[in-house]
Amino acid sequence: MIKKTITYVDYNGNERTEDHYFDLSKAEIMEMQLSVNGGFDVMLKSIIDAKDIPAISKLFKEIIFKSYGKKSADGIRFEKSEEISRAFSQTGAYSELYMELCTDSKAAAEFINGIIPKGLAKDVEKLQNGNDANKPILSTV
Repeated sequence: MIKKTITYVDYNGNERTEDHYFDLSKAEIMEMQLSVNGGFDVMLKSIIDAKDIPAISKLFKEIIFKSYGKKSADGIRFEKSEEISRAFSQTGAYSELYMELCTDSKAAAEFINGIIPKGLAKDVEKLQNGNDANKPILSTV
């Protein structure tokens, strides 16, 4: 999970500074990976290698909306919905974040690395190095 403190000007001309939260669960990452033939990571690399700006732009928007949510007061849940994402997209905070990710590759990399679960790289390494008996069924598809 990543917390982004974003300063923007609202539609009344007031400067606001707010904290916004973004996260992708292991299940969401797996769903993204399985939703594309060859894997999401391969598709992402090919888009970046081709310098396909329209596709990169669309991808940033999708990732922002998929990862945006509201943390419950007790910290147990991270609430996400199309309605929550749509509300965020209608703010200056979204515009500031989107522009930052599209114009600053370091900020984009930090954002992507921040929303990916901390233990995910270790899990992927285990799957790649483990024996077949320990691999989940989906990893062999």
